[in-house]
Amino acid sequence: MRRSGVRSPSAPPNPPTPITIIARPPHKESVALPLNELSAGAAIGAVRAGSASVEAIVQTTFDRIDEREEDLRAWAWLDSEAALAAARAIDQRKDMGPLAGVTVGVKDIIDTAGMPTSYGSPIYAAHRPAADAYAVIALRNADAVIAGKTVTTEFASAFPSKTRHPHDANFTPGGSSSGSAAAVAAHMVSAALGTQTAGSVIRPASFCGVVGFKPSFGWLNRAGVKPFAESLDTIGVFVRRVADAGLVAGALDGRTDWMNVEPLSKAPRLALCRTPYWGQAQDDGRAALDRAARLLAEAGASVAAFDLPASFAVLTDVHATIMWWEGRRAFAHELAAAPSQVSEVLRGLLAKADDLSPRDHDRAQLAAARARTEIDGAFEDFDAILTLAAPGSPPPLSEGSTGRPIFNATWTLLHLPCITVPGLSGDHGLPIGTQLVGRRGGEARLLAVAAWVESAFAPP
Repeated sequence: MRRSGVRSPSAPPNPPTPITIIARPPHKESVALPLNELSAGAAIGAVRAGSASVEAIVQTTFDRIDEREEDLRAWAWLDSEAALAAARAIDQRKDMGPLAGVTVGVKDIIDTAGMPTSYGSPIYAAHRPAADAYAVIALRNADAVIAGKTVTTEFASAFPSKTRHPHDANFTPGGSSSGSAAAVAAHMVSAALGTQTAGSVIRPASFCGVVGFKPSFGWLNRAGVKPFAESLDTIGVFVRRVADAGLVAGALDGRTDWMNVEPLSKAPRLALCRTPYWGQAQDDGRAALDRAARLLAEAGASVAAFDLPASFAVLTDVHATIMWWEGRRAFAHELAAAPSQVSEVLRGLLAKADDLSPRDHDRAQLAAARARTEIDGAFEDFDAILTLAAPGSPPPLSEGSTGRPIFNATWTLLHLPCITVPGLSGDHGLPIGTQLVGRRGGEARLLAVAAWVESAFAPP
């Protein structure tokens, strides 16, 4: 679906002070590549070197979307006219922002002025937000170009979206950030925004073979994002290179220590954590993690087995209690005003909160707080946790599932930064990513470790 004619304002009223960081282009990809295939960092470098214009990059973005969208179904809304106008304006500027050359898809639970934001629900089919979410304001101020809105599952929950896997349309791309992961994997855009409440950035990144980065809870401002669980929701990004994750996420809040990522200068100390849920992994998922550990050890990393404390085995239940308790309240209006337009799947999941009391939620929050304190100390002995990003390869569409977040929910509950590094594959030749988990607030080091892992996975 390619639409134009709905013009987005070039900047919302009363924007924050524009970001003035000049990002050093971190990649050396050849501009001989089709412009839509350049990583975000390479696109920035091409624009700054004068070898490509922002307009040319945006035009190839929409050419690629025209080529793949009918089969992929990654977009809820597109506006080529407004995107090209924004690109031409950026090309005329003497001083460009740090993301000039980057094209972005915005998950459709994140508000955009001048574009619809339907939250993946027919209830909001006609909804037009009055203002951009803070993350969108930040992207515009950094001179990224918003291509449109990417498909989300209903209210970023479990009911599958229309999006197909970018490498095999018979499989799910994951969820809930379905369109964002698929659009980046298909070279439609060089970056996309997603959100994670359980596993909605890390898992679809694994399925689609891209980098998914979820910072520590609360590190990126969520103003203008439709809430699900207020103590879990986190904005994340999808890109094709680890360094690009730092560039884009760092520009969202001026975090300069994320924006110039280099691989760790020495081999990292990695804690191989199979988690208490290892028995629920698929055979190809288990094989992929074991292979990742071998590859990284052969590259020089210290890889030591690490078991979570026995008390952590209940944390998926703790996570579920918090998520459904808070979700039931977040969607109180929709359930009351238009229950027939809420899917049976979501109604059933939110009904789990009916048997919970405020005391249950309080106890879950206290258990989560204790676990966060306990896990902090473990990072004295290693640089990152190495673990599964998903149970294995993506499920077939026929199963009606976007995959289970069993290997994500605990880390999300713990408020830890996580990143998916692609490079391995499983059944059907589809991607399987490796998840790295860092210390709370330790994004810069986690990104450096991930860049080292990325280079170790790269073919000679």
